[in-house]
Amino acid sequence: MQVRHIDRYSAVFMLLLCASWSLQQIAAKLAMPEVGPLTQAAIRSVGAGLLVGGWALWREPRILARDGTLGGGLLAGVLFALEFFLLFIGLQLTSASHAILFLYTAPFFVALGAVWLLPDERLRPLQWAGLALSFAGVALALRVSGSMSREMLLGDLLTLAAGAMWGATTLTIKATALRFAPATKILLYQLLASAALLTVAALVSSEPWPRALSAMALGSLAYQTIWIASLTFLGWMWLVSHYHAGELSAFSFVTPVMGVLAGWAIMGDPMSPTFLVAVAMVAAGILLVNWPAAK
Repeated sequence: MQVRHIDRYSAVFMLLLCASWSLQQIAAKLAMPEVGPLTQAAIRSVGAGLLVGGWALWREPRILARDGTLGGGLLAGVLFALEFFLLFIGLQLTSASHAILFLYTAPFFVALGAVWLLPDERLRPLQWAGLALSFAGVALALRVSGSMSREMLLGDLLTLAAGAMWGATTLTIKATALRFAPATKILLYQLLASAALLTVAALVSSEPWPRALSAMALGSLAYQTIWIASLTFLGWMWLVSHYHAGELSAFSFVTPVMGVLAGWAIMGDPMSPTFLVAVAMVAAGILLVNWPAAK
């Protein structure tokens, strides 16, 4: 299949995905008074695993055949589960705006890890500049959190660790036999492993099982499970299979910016000038790290 350069239709589609992902943390936060964080994470993975698994088996009946990817797939699944374990626990302690900012540090952990794990993906000077700018932004944002409360700082550190786990998952996919596997199979490894692990975590934590849910909570769970973890992830895979991944990744800086603004508009998250400067630094760093190389 010929991989194309991004056009107006793929750009609009990519912006839709970024806008959708920017609301993920807000949706989870809105449901937390009725559904515990680990229960939410488990429901999300179990539901999406069933939906994506059913679709994949219908489209590709041999998708579960042995192909040497089991080891890498299980590792990616464990890291994926850790990401959402840390993210959903952190969301209890910090704001949605802070959570999405720190979660989207993942590209920087990928870039740093690639220096040691992926010799063919050396960083260009522009990418090093992006890393320096973004990490300065992260330090500034953590300073803001520390000045507000220890609880928020802990929540921010947990969501930063979730970003690191996301980066580690990406590096696992790039550095193991998973790089030759269909994208749908990679997603299934992550969803199924996290469904098992997060369900156990929710049971061990003794979170009360939700009984009567409001329309808000039901809508949040449906949004996270059906739209985010199933449809948008499959949509992203379709884009990657048809368009240059580097050009698509350059759009990723939009997500934390949209998420921070949505957190302020929907949740009333505080927006100090210093935090806004930190957001701008991190977003600019993401853009530079993912800027496509000159041909």
